[in-house]
Amino acid sequence: MVHATVYVGFTVPQLLRGAQSRIFPSHSPLGVLRHSAFCYCTGNGTIKSKRKMDHLERTANNFRQEVITQAKVCGITNESETVKRLRLAIANKDFTFKAGQWVDFFIPGVSVVGGFSICSSPGLLEREGILELAVKHTAHPPAHWVHTECTLDSEVALRVGDLHGYQEGKGNRHELGTVKLYYSAKNTSELLFKKNILGLMKAFPGKITCCFHVTQQRSQICEELQPHITEGRISEKDLEKHISNDTSWYICGPPPMIESISKLLTNIGVPRNRIFFEKWW
Repeated sequence: MVHATVYVGFTVPQLLRGAQSRIFPSHSPLGVLRHSAFCYCTGNGTIKSKRKMDHLERTANNFRQEVITQAKVCGITNESETVKRLRLAIANKDFTFKAGQWVDFFIPGVSVVGGFSICSSPGLLEREGILELAVKHTAHPPAHWVHTECTLDSEVALRVGDLHGYQEGKGNRHELGTVKLYYSAKNTSELLFKKNILGLMKAFPGKITCCFHVTQQRSQICEELQPHITEGRISEKDLEKHISNDTSWYICGPPPMIESISKLLTNIGVPRNRIFFEKWW
């Protein structure tokens, strides 16, 4: 049976053993970060505090690959006024990931470990040894470093985290039929990868479609985007037309948005075992 899939997204723009000590000696800055990460992931998983937890505390119970890999920044691109895309050269042939996974991001001299979703495909890593991250500018030390101090040839370290994901029930594997993406941002300049998405829509007509939503657009919308743009937030009316027994729903965005959309879907009759999202940040 062929199924439909709906993605609802919002820009905000997953330990250490023997051989790794040869890559990052214990006395090196990355070795210190590695030890710190191990302590957080094994000792702080049950700590409760009123302060906002950092990435390693939030993901303490998530599975991680053992390999920590050194990477070098080989490209920096402004995807928008608030988001930079980093291209990272990976020399370690044992480093792999699957679509949807994220990385722990270790920066020499920065004690806080970042957590960023991978925005490139596993195929790019296989072909060119390149991994890409899209990082939104915030005051969080790793993101702040990316936007203010990171340069070409900066060296960092990565470890892949496994997004088993948060799922409201156990879904079934199924053959993908059609994909409908609802993608919301403040304005069109914050709609990251919009050209890629438009390209996919042209390459797979009728199979992949997208409705872009903008909530604070001030400038003229370009002609290419106009047919796909809706001004205002994603609404119940937008989503209810796609309800069926064969539709799966994937939500990605900040926690309040995920909670709001998940509740909305439940209220309009979407079964809980058809709603998928993760909250790892």
